[in-house]
Amino acid sequence: MIHAYKLGGYNIILDACSGSIHSVDDVAYEAICVRENIGTDDARKLLKSNFPEIRESEIDELLSDIDSLIEGGKLFALDNYSPIKTDKAPSLKALCMNVSHVCNMSCAYCFAGRGEYGGSEGLMSLETGKRAIDFLVENSAGRKMLDIDFFGGEPLLNWSVVKEIVRYARQVGKESGKEFRFTLTTNGLDIDEDVIEFSNREMYNVVLSLDGRDDVHNKHRVLPDGEGSYDAVLPKLKEIVESRDGKGYYIRGTFTPDNLDFVSDILHIADMGFKEISLEPSVAKPGSDFGFTKEDLPELFSQYELLAEQMLSRQREGRGFKFYHYTLDLSGGPCVHKRIAGCGVGTEYMAVTPNGKLYPCHQFVGDDEFVIGDVWRGIVNEGLRDKFDGVDIYSRADCKECWAKFFCSGGCAANAYNDTGVLNGIYEIGCELFKKRLECAIMMKVVGL
Repeated sequence: MIHAYKLGGYNIILDACSGSIHSVDDVAYEAICVRENIGTDDARKLLKSNFPEIRESEIDELLSDIDSLIEGGKLFALDNYSPIKTDKAPSLKALCMNVSHVCNMSCAYCFAGRGEYGGSEGLMSLETGKRAIDFLVENSAGRKMLDIDFFGGEPLLNWSVVKEIVRYARQVGKESGKEFRFTLTTNGLDIDEDVIEFSNREMYNVVLSLDGRDDVHNKHRVLPDGEGSYDAVLPKLKEIVESRDGKGYYIRGTFTPDNLDFVSDILHIADMGFKEISLEPSVAKPGSDFGFTKEDLPELFSQYELLAEQMLSRQREGRGFKFYHYTLDLSGGPCVHKRIAGCGVGTEYMAVTPNGKLYPCHQFVGDDEFVIGDVWRGIVNEGLRDKFDGVDIYSRADCKECWAKFFCSGGCAANAYNDTGVLNGIYEIGCELFKKRLECAIMMKVVGL
């Protein structure tokens, strides 16, 4: 299976199953496209007819090169990977610790229901936090590196407990031979010198919320009194990023149907000196004000192409920046198993609530149907875990013939469930946006700046 497209003045061929990428001229582009469905002799006749100015010997040489790529598994490679994924690794590698189901902001599009996940407010106790660390260590056989994401609500509202959990984990890590990497996800309102000092020492990464231009940010990321938060958070975000020497952070924002020109927000963030940027489309249940529709796709596609052009231009000028979805590692992973199985939701990765309940991930928190256990008793609902274990690109009918499946791994199970009601469905809007971003990312790799 190949995916052929034209973007940025380039003719690009992606071989889906081998991952090979070919940038070719017009003749080779048509030759490869037709060769998918017809043999060499018929392709030769067609090319002679369509390109009479090309010498017959050149066409023969081109078709010979294409046949060599096919024989070498670089074009029209077969999908022989389904036996590789049997079961996901049974051991945990990461926890999203919802240390706070309280928030000091009231963001309109928040999937967590303004921090409470459809329930009541609450802060994780140190006892529960320590037990969560123990649970992760006890269930991480065969793994040395473990990941913890402090999440909410707003985790800085429970900052003293966060710090003690980190200290406890460092101690347990020494005793058990484990290493921990910590991430802090925060809206930035309560960042102060203590947060900066401790985070710079202990946090592998900090994820900082900013939606872009002040009017865009202020429309949805509001304080409890309804006032916008842009002026309150921006100086603090700049301070912590500068203190980290511009490393180990992401500016992570959300765009909605209210700002379809979201590239302007990305460039605004970049113009303020932030170089690590992720701006995500809002995801909402059908009918919501924050859900995108198929009618939005042409404009969104145009915006992603514009972003690629702007990034390439700025890179040439020496003022480039990174966009999360255009960061593409074509040589170093992920491995085939991860490409098939995805993020490990419900098996390798789980979320812990303030009261110690376990969910497959933070996006399922609050739905009692998806309680998988708790940090004291462990995994109680093995059947639910097995369901997640069975979700991969080969369990999704819509993924089997998709050219992007080894890059998206089937997409987000939570988004698919919210959109279709089944775990192994697909969130169609998300799929289309992912494929456009992937096309742009590959084109930028082809440019090779």
